[in-house]
Parts: sequence; C-alpha cells; structure tokens
Amino acid sequence: MNIFRLSGDMFHLVSILVLLLKIYATKSCSGISLKTQELYVVVFLARYLNLFSAFISVYNSMMKAVFIGTSLAIVYCMRWHRTVKRSYDRDLDTFKYQYLVLASFLSALLLHEDFTFLEIFWAFSIYLEAVAILPQLVLLQRTTNVDNLTGQYVFFLGAYRAFYILNWIYRYFTETHFSGWISCISGILQTALYADFFYYYFISWKTNSKLQLPA
Repeated sequence: MNIFRLSGDMFHLVSILVLLLKIYATKSCSGISLKTQELYVVVFLARYLNLFSAFISVYNSMMKAVFIGTSLAIVYCMRWHRTVKRSYDRDLDTFKYQYLVLASFLSALLLHEDFTFLEIFWAFSIYLEAVAILPQLVLLQRTTNVDNLTGQYVFFLGAYRAFYILNWIYRYFTETHFSGWISCISGILQTALYADFFYYYFISWKTNSKLQLPA
C-alpha cells in the first residue's frame, strides 16, 4: 500500500467520524443528505460483495466492514432514531437520486474491465460513488449557511477522493499490470464536483467566517 491510498483511507475515516460526531453529539442531522448516505450504502454493498469470499489482508477486510457498518448506522439514525430524524431537512433533500443509480448501472454494463457479476457491480459502485455526493452538494446549496461539522465532513470526503486519484496515478507508473482507467475517470469527475465547495470552504477558512454557499 502506498502513502496516497493510506492517506485517502484516513481522510475517508475522518469524514465518517466527523459525521457521526455531528449526529451523536448534537442529536441532529440538519444539513446532511439522507439520499447521499443511502447512495453510499449501495456503493459499499455493491463494491464489497466479495467481503467473505476474497481475503486480501486484515486491513482490507476491516476497512470494508467499517465502511459498510458506518454507512448503515448513519442511514438508520437519520431514518429511525427518535430524535435525530426530526432534524432531517426532508423538504430540501429532494434530489432524484434514482436516476444516478440507473445511469451508473447502465454505465457499468457498457464500460467495464470484465463482463462478470462481481466486475459489473464493482464498476457500478465506482460510477455511483463519483456522483453520490450530488444530493449533498445540492442540499448545502439550498441551505446556503453550512455548519462547521457538515462543512468539514464534505471537505474530508473530497480530500479522500483527491488522494485516491493520486494513488491511481502512482500505481499506473509503478505497477506493470495496473489498469485503473474506470477509477481514474470517476475520481476526476467527483473531484470536479467539489470544485465550488472547496473554493468557498477555503474562503471561509481564510477569513475565519462561517461557510456559506451561493444559492
């Protein structure tokens, strides 16, 4: 494992911890898109279908279990926790995410590395993860005024994707048989989606002010 992948994994873990901190410490999920969280559940379940059939390392299996488990826990809290669910911005979180799932699955059927069950669902998970953040970004744009923990969650999530692009570039030049064109394309797309958010995040950090997105 190279430093870029490890850094990406750590940023991903931090983003999840920040989100869990927001939910459990404040008993609120205001500003968080349930639709994005449900998409991440689909992403991880589709990607890690081989969790119990293909052992790579303890670290790999542990990370798979953590991402699946925490994603399910977040969705559970937002949907069914007696207190947390009251703060869910249902009227603002209206992105039609079914189209993202359909488009990602069709893309996986057309663009994949091998036409097998596991490879199709792996490609599907990669394409879906690239756009899963869209409902969250749309929700933040509608609320305009973003609290610190929500802003940090999205920032660390974007950093995770950026480091994974560096990981794929590094592997392309150092591993003879590495083929990561699907991951690279989806990673670049997702990072591009974060461009505006990163701009306003750094402006708020530089001016020591609350993060605000344009409506």
